[in-house]
Amino acid sequence: MGISPMDSLQPRYDKESTRGKVLNSTTFAWSLWDWGSAAFNAVATTFVFSVYLTKDGVFMAKEDATLRLSIGLTIAGIIIALTAPISGQRADRKGKGTFWLGVNSFFVFLCLLGMVFVAPEGPLGAEGMLWLGVACLGIGNIFFEFASVNYNAMLSRVSERKYMGRVSGLGWGMGYIGGIVLLIILLYGFISDNALIETSGENGWTIRVCMLVAAFWFGAFALPVLFKVRGRRVAGVEDDIAPEGIVDSYKHLWGTVKMLHKIAPDTLKFMIASAIFRDGLAGVFTYGAILAATVFAFTDSEVVLFGVVANVVAGIATIAFGALDDKIGPRKVILGSLLSMILCAMAVYFFHDGGKIVFWTVGMALCVFVGPTQSASRSYLGRLIPKGREGEVFGLYATTGRAVSFLAPAMFALSVALGKMFVPDGVSAQHWGIVGISIILLAGLLLMLPVKDPQLHSD
Repeated sequence: MGISPMDSLQPRYDKESTRGKVLNSTTFAWSLWDWGSAAFNAVATTFVFSVYLTKDGVFMAKEDATLRLSIGLTIAGIIIALTAPISGQRADRKGKGTFWLGVNSFFVFLCLLGMVFVAPEGPLGAEGMLWLGVACLGIGNIFFEFASVNYNAMLSRVSERKYMGRVSGLGWGMGYIGGIVLLIILLYGFISDNALIETSGENGWTIRVCMLVAAFWFGAFALPVLFKVRGRRVAGVEDDIAPEGIVDSYKHLWGTVKMLHKIAPDTLKFMIASAIFRDGLAGVFTYGAILAATVFAFTDSEVVLFGVVANVVAGIATIAFGALDDKIGPRKVILGSLLSMILCAMAVYFFHDGGKIVFWTVGMALCVFVGPTQSASRSYLGRLIPKGREGEVFGLYATTGRAVSFLAPAMFALSVALGKMFVPDGVSAQHWGIVGISIILLAGLLLMLPVKDPQLHSD
């Protein structure tokens, strides 16, 4: 027999001996997956591998390489949009969340490992090897998003409701710290001129060694949660042994959406708005390092150093803005942060001829508002969720953001293509991509305006 949306939205906390504590062995093991995820987020997607693929002359001209990367990420985003909204729901309802977290994490590990073989002088030729790198990054994105859905769905199993914000913040903070630590290891271990371990830069070997380290970093820190948080059956589905079809899964999801529209419309409006601006935030991370290298001529070590400082700034700002969130409300923090990011992004666009100092100053200012936007978004939703319906709503929140993950690469590529019509021949139009990311952030901001502020203190 099946379960209804109302049944599936009941809280599903695991009864563990550590319950009642904010930090325990279970929450720590859970947060280590976030720590390890920096290998994909910070190293593969943002500061190292994507920059390597798009660096001018390594595989091909920077604009052509960036266009191919954007195509690959757009295709991956469309696949995520079609499948992510139900992947976590199906795993959670069958009690297979831990199992699928392990499977999806393993495929992310394989994609990171595959990046080690992406060499400009490889057997497929420069363009063929570039496409191999794009495939590893795109497929890795798909499985990483699936794994993230399973991971986020565990929040209600590792934490009581009253501690959920702090436990979630622990994971988010571990992600920032993990990114800083891994980038420092790669920077001073392999990439910088005075690296502790000398590697031949020939045929991209320095970056490829970094991806080898990143692969095993992710693999090692993905393991603890798999052993600590066990899979379990959900009440009401013990007798549901027949495989559920894709159509049935979407029907179940649609039932949940209709229920939210009826009893908590602002929750649904917020999830739609946040899906848009969170994709803009993803675009800031994905293309920020690419712009640093291609528009502002940052070296590999400068890009990684920027990444380290950016993570420090974002981490400190996120913690500092937490108190402001509680005082003035998360909606104001989100709106103010989005507006500030748009202004910073457009400043980078208009003053890109000013050199590296422009990107260091304005780029860092932009990083101040990224973490608070993410943190306040989670806080906002936490205050809006109807009592007893936390589990699936948080899962739906995670999946709605992934469902539009094709927007940032598509708008970046479209903006660069449009920019080529307005710049002289032989002049790069790469900086036009900033306009595309800004448009997504603006769309999210406008969608947030009619959403009501939640009660700051209620029970």
